[in-house]
Amino acid sequence: MSASLKQIEEQAKALSADERAMLAETMLESLYEPVAEVEAAWANEIDRRVAAFDRGEIDAFPAEDVFAEAHRLSR
Repeated sequence: MSASLKQIEEQAKALSADERAMLAETMLESLYEPVAEVEAAWANEIDRRVAAFDRGEIDAFPAEDVFAEAHRLSR
């Protein structure tokens, strides 16, 4: 462990329980920022596709036809 990381750890341990909990939550959230960005991008894409479907710009296909075609192509 680097000296600066050790210093940060010691400083964090000196915080109150509530402050440590908030710090832990912030640190955990920082690990998942790329995931949040991907989820946001997918949410935008879903909204875009639903709107296009509602405007009649995208065709819909029965699920059984889609699965049958996927099965046929996987052989």
